[in-house]
Amino acid sequence: MPKKTPYPRLRVHVRKGKGGQVWTSWYYDGRPDGKSDTPLGNDYTEALKRWDELHNHKPRIAGTLQEAFNRWKEEVLPVKYTSAETKKGYSRSLSIIEPVFGPATWDQITPKSITGYLARRTAKTQGNREMALLSVIWGWALREELVSKPFPLLGNRGWKNKEQARVVEVTDAVFAAIYKEAAQVCQDAMDIATATGLRLTDVRTVSLPSNGVLSVRVSKTGKTATFEVAASPVLSRLVASRAGSKALHLMLLTSGSKKVSARMLRESFERARAAAAAKAENAAIADDIKAMFMRDLRKRAAALAEDMAEASKLLQHSSQAVTAKHYRKGDKLRPVR
Repeated sequence: MPKKTPYPRLRVHVRKGKGGQVWTSWYYDGRPDGKSDTPLGNDYTEALKRWDELHNHKPRIAGTLQEAFNRWKEEVLPVKYTSAETKKGYSRSLSIIEPVFGPATWDQITPKSITGYLARRTAKTQGNREMALLSVIWGWALREELVSKPFPLLGNRGWKNKEQARVVEVTDAVFAAIYKEAAQVCQDAMDIATATGLRLTDVRTVSLPSNGVLSVRVSKTGKTATFEVAASPVLSRLVASRAGSKALHLMLLTSGSKKVSARMLRESFERARAAAAAKAENAAIADDIKAMFMRDLRKRAAALAEDMAEASKLLQHSSQAVTAKHYRKGDKLRPVR
């Protein structure tokens, strides 16, 4: 009875030299398929990997970007990034670039292949995010010694698609028009967002205050933001109203006795926006109302801050330049004479 082996069709060839040297190499037996043997190399570990690919019909990924994509997805993404939104965004970007760059070897990725991808990408801003992720994974692969050369465009400038910040100003009139038509839960969310500058995910999930302090672990950055309820008439009113609610959950924002989902909040806002646009005095105001998204409430919070420094602190930005670029106009200057 033939001896069973965990590696069927794996053959070893040993050749000895006159001086006593020994050369060992492995092959995949092609005779059952009517083919010649496939060389697997002279490194046993690598030969087993190649055997697994051939025998189990697995795609060849060793030495390709797909190898790094797979490992980064399993080893880094679940551990390093705590924000569900960040994980979701990275996973979406990775699913787009995997079919394009995954089969390629590291030497096949050149500056031209990257800029060519960006040129062909219809969603220009999203394309920039995808190449930023590629750069992040490349840097990790370099540290893991999966690749020996740095990212092809490292240190270069101007190779990404040009981006322009979305220009939307949430004026008092636009805010008031939508607020008037909004249901109570939507009004409460608009109040929390503009009082705190929190992102919508955090607006929905912020917990009730403890000892008069609203403490929020920001979902995107993991930082903690604290707000003294008594210092804000808006938050004081919301907390007092919430105290009279029959809801048993611990979220500040509630719809009757139920937690508020992202879909519930989005649809409530969209209904209010549509109603406000329909009642607008003229087409120009209607267009301004239609152009506002709920995420723009963060921009309004920045505009309500006393100055750029206060706005940047409220939004927890790394620099005032970020605030100025995306959320707030320059401060008004006072003539000196």
